[in-house]
Amino acid sequence: MAVAAELSPSSHTKSTRLSSSQLSLCSTHLSYLHRRALRPVARPRNATISCSVNQIQAPIAVQPEDPKGKSDCYGIFCLTYDLKAEEETKSWKKLINVAVSGAAGMISNHLLFKLASGEVFGPDQPIALKLLGSERSFQALEGVAMELEDSLFPLLREVKIGIDPYEVFEDAKWALLIGAKPRGPGMERAGLLDINGQIFAEQGKALNAVASRNVKVLVVGNPCNTNALICLKNAPNIPAKNFHALTRLDENRAKCQLALKAGVFYDKVSNMTIWGNHSTTQVPDFLNAKINGLPVKEVIKDHKWLEEEFTEKVQKRGGVLIQKWGRSSAASTAVSIVDAIKSLITPTPEGDWFSSGVYTNGNPYGIAQDIVFSMPCRSKGDGDYELVKDIIFDDYLLKRIAKSEAELLAEKRCVAHLTGDGVAFCDLPEDTMLPGEM
Repeated sequence: MAVAAELSPSSHTKSTRLSSSQLSLCSTHLSYLHRRALRPVARPRNATISCSVNQIQAPIAVQPEDPKGKSDCYGIFCLTYDLKAEEETKSWKKLINVAVSGAAGMISNHLLFKLASGEVFGPDQPIALKLLGSERSFQALEGVAMELEDSLFPLLREVKIGIDPYEVFEDAKWALLIGAKPRGPGMERAGLLDINGQIFAEQGKALNAVASRNVKVLVVGNPCNTNALICLKNAPNIPAKNFHALTRLDENRAKCQLALKAGVFYDKVSNMTIWGNHSTTQVPDFLNAKINGLPVKEVIKDHKWLEEEFTEKVQKRGGVLIQKWGRSSAASTAVSIVDAIKSLITPTPEGDWFSSGVYTNGNPYGIAQDIVFSMPCRSKGDGDYELVKDIIFDDYLLKRIAKSEAELLAEKRCVAHLTGDGVAFCDLPEDTMLPGEM
């Protein structure tokens, strides 16, 4: 059976497609003979790739493809197979498209293989990965695609790499926006907000134009709360409730510190909320958190430690990690992205909740409207969430929530030109350095 596909690297968009009848190739059930039949082909740029596979069974005719509808391909994923038997794939769900920006970065290097393996969406969920990079990172994206190819993930049906969000985000069901520019020497926080804000404004417009109408968007690139606000403001046709800023890593760090102090395993810590901004004004809520079902303050009697050392450890954990290791957290961030997705596609355990930076309109806590603020959420496992109502507050918690709220309102004023709210005016109360910005 002979197969041909066009490769146009100069277009900077490559996709690799497998139809529902093509799954056996990427399956671990692919015979050694089939795999051995794949011959590497030396290919100059703008060359045509021809791939052939020798079948033991009688050859099956392959209908010629319409050149206009054919996508550029990458490696093994460009091969087209028309196999009659699909017994191994009949129970699989419909393919979902997951777009990832910053796909050549360290966080994605950990995350993509979790997505492709089925660890995130389940062992019966085929996935297409749409990877967004830049001109500078495009060659690295090719390397990422090669590693995904060599991993032989049965569920990975398509890999597409490109630098145009309008192409990469097409029909995306999930958009994981990781890529953001770092903060350069001497750069003010206002400048960082503007530079990254422009990136997320453009990505919001692209999602609005080509993504699924119910796409779930998780913003990781910092400053993630305000970037998420910019993104959702530029995507008016997508529900604002579908946008999240990642604060799950902060929640995980808080659970770790409480578990260490109490001398228990981390799974005994529940009901942990991170309030506010993903910055040093964030508020790890020990008032509502529980250990073994009991309020934290009943288990950990050292309330001064909770108010001072615990809070500061969580707020500055990322910065300390950079000092120790010389780089920002990547693996733990990838794990927290997985946790954040699973919290939306898996029913929340009875009585528990999780943290996510979400749009504040209609919140029951009195937090200012029209910002993205981390709050406690519950999900039925359908990708949606509801805010938790049975929360208690004291003066300590309210005071710190108000500080993070003020910071986010100031950030919002700083990017007004990117959200359609008029002329930008920066009056940031202080420069709260985010770990990993430099």
